[in-house]
Amino acid sequence: MDEQRGIVLVVDDDPRVARVYAEQLRQHHTVRVAYSGEEALESLDDDVEVVLLDRRMPDLTGDEVLERIRDRGLTCQVAMVTAVEPDFDIIEMAFDDYLFKPVTGEQLLSTVDHLLRRATYDLKLQEFFAVASKRAALEAEKSRSVLQRSEKFADLTARFEHLREELDESLRQLDDEEAFDLVLSDRF
Repeated sequence: MDEQRGIVLVVDDDPRVARVYAEQLRQHHTVRVAYSGEEALESLDDDVEVVLLDRRMPDLTGDEVLERIRDRGLTCQVAMVTAVEPDFDIIEMAFDDYLFKPVTGEQLLSTVDHLLRRATYDLKLQEFFAVASKRAALEAEKSRSVLQRSEKFADLTARFEHLREELDESLRQLDDEEAFDLVLSDRF
């Protein structure tokens, strides 16, 4: 792909990690890099379409940066890229995807492409994908018995099912590649 598409902000306090992510994305996207939460907030504007955000940073955590992004009313897609094991606190967080470190270049490119595509969907479909991502992250890290005892997870699952029912027609209209990717990702 010769054409640059999508402005991506990579945020990680480890300069080596941030540079590797940026290099893996630069062939396909315009990339900005920030090495702290404060720097990320300074780099953010309406042009940024996707933020790849580390959760653990010394000045402002990724969670705090995410909250400030949403408080500003920015509509960029945000993927948490982290080694932090998800807990039920992620249910209330306004991110769009959750990736576990280490992350390959292929995973980064695929995630950015999916997030850019999702940004074109209506808000209900975007919410569905965000809820599906949270559900998948928790299912990957928590035992079935812990999930079954969690009222928050039960509420998340109920929201997921409700959205899936509401969006049944929209999901049938997804292009074949996106539908195939979703089925393979085991997020349903």
